[in-house]
Amino acid sequence: MDVQLLLEYFQRYGAVFIFAVVFLEYLNLPGFPAGVILPLSGLMASLGRIGFILAILVTVAAGLLGSLALYGLGRAGGHVFLNWFYKKFPKKRDTIDKYIGFVQAKGFWGIFVAKLIPMIRTLVSIPAGAMKMGLLKYTVSSALGIFVWNTVFIAIGYFAGESIFSAIL
Repeated sequence: MDVQLLLEYFQRYGAVFIFAVVFLEYLNLPGFPAGVILPLSGLMASLGRIGFILAILVTVAAGLLGSLALYGLGRAGGHVFLNWFYKKFPKKRDTIDKYIGFVQAKGFWGIFVAKLIPMIRTLVSIPAGAMKMGLLKYTVSSALGIFVWNTVFIAIGYFAGESIFSAIL
């Protein structure tokens, strides 16, 4: 992973770049993980290249839109996707089933908590749609979980970013 390249994209495209990368990450597509992008956004905020609040708002909007897209996919045919996923990653089935059961049992709070767990946080949108969870309940619980997750990682980059990234650069 080339942090210098990421910094160049941040310099050139700013909030648009942040939005695009976070949106793709919440769609569970390959790319740069949030554990890198979000702290880097915080670093850029600490350097005055983007506002701290704007970085949070942009990443929450991107994460929520990506999550809603997967929720819609789940509503349209989530069981087909889950069966494909289970065939491709059979060792993950028990873990995924455990979290799906948790979400079904806990509803709103299940989605909120799932949005705080790596890997599960992006995948939980499909089963939430497949089990026909109410859109408003899903949206609010997702937004809150995404807000907490993104804010923590952006704050890490903001307050410790230079020391973290100076070791990489």
